[in-house]
Amino acid sequence: MKIVCSKSDLIEGLNIVSKAVPSKTTMSILECILIDCTKGDIRFLANDMDLGIETIISGTIKEKGVIALDAGLFFNIIRGLPDSEVTIECDGELNTLISCENTAMNIIGKNGDEFSYLPTVEKNNPVIISQLTLKEVIRQTIFSISDNDVNKMMAGELFEINGDNLRVASLDGHRISIRNIKMKNSYNSNKVIIPGKTLNELSKILSGNDEDDVYIYISDKHVIFEFDNTTVVSRIIEGEYFKIDQMLSDNYETKISINKKMLLDCISRATILIKEGDKRPIILNVGDNNIKFHCNTTVGDFNENISVEKEGKDQMIGFNPKFLIDVLKVIDDENINIYLLNPKSPCFIKDEEKNYIYLVLPVNFTTVG
Repeated sequence: MKIVCSKSDLIEGLNIVSKAVPSKTTMSILECILIDCTKGDIRFLANDMDLGIETIISGTIKEKGVIALDAGLFFNIIRGLPDSEVTIECDGELNTLISCENTAMNIIGKNGDEFSYLPTVEKNNPVIISQLTLKEVIRQTIFSISDNDVNKMMAGELFEINGDNLRVASLDGHRISIRNIKMKNSYNSNKVIIPGKTLNELSKILSGNDEDDVYIYISDKHVIFEFDNTTVVSRIIEGEYFKIDQMLSDNYETKISINKKMLLDCISRATILIKEGDKRPIILNVGDNNIKFHCNTTVGDFNENISVEKEGKDQMIGFNPKFLIDVLKVIDDENINIYLLNPKSPCFIKDEEKNYIYLVLPVNFTTVG
């Protein structure tokens, strides 16, 4: 095998596929990136058996072939080369020469035949969505997946398709995030639970261009995302997702309309006094046309008043401030509506059209010393 590529194209390809290289594995071949030049183009591939990424990079194929190179070593070599054309060639064995201008490095690769290619999935009836929309909906929901392995469902997000509506939902036991997206086309009903790890890595390599589309294919065990010259294949989380609709309610005793930035800034100021690991809530005392915010911590007290529009009864309720901040950061509206039932029930932050719905459980602040 022998190829010639620019350093920038190599770096771009490595940045994409390296997201599927496992940090820990007992299979050394999975720590490699495969270079496959047998199909008339230069393909980089990484696969940790749950997430696989393949991308096609620009360059010239002098001799066809395939080789697997240690991902970390390969990346560091290319990154350290001059900004010029790079030649990568391997002999009939596994010796691989990487040269650029006056620099040459020889490393030992692995047999490409040992590498696990992406699983074959039948591609029918793709769901088409813009890269910008997909990147944004991941950003607006990914923060409320669980980061532990206690419940595998909480480690993924539900993608549910009904006609021209895509609903994306996540939850972690303390909050729920829901986004409803109107798509250009209508599709058969379908739903899939996609691992949070997949969505996190996917969002990093999407361009975020509204004019570039992603084609999504769903099978019984895998989901495929195709865009630009890249294919991302992920195992899905099998099983039945939580019955989210049963957790939602339109009942409320108090409706608060408030400027989002003003609220976000206020809660962020309160967290200055909260040390990491200190589970102190922020208490909202909702009165006529104002909210009094209070937080009592080991290093001091926080108090602030904010004017609001209020409908309904006065309430006092406490929240984990981080959960509120996470929600407020991903809402683009200038003003938001908060719905409260009582101090023991979830609060809902949602717009009138229900394009977004965020549920946050309150904290029993009377038990906090």
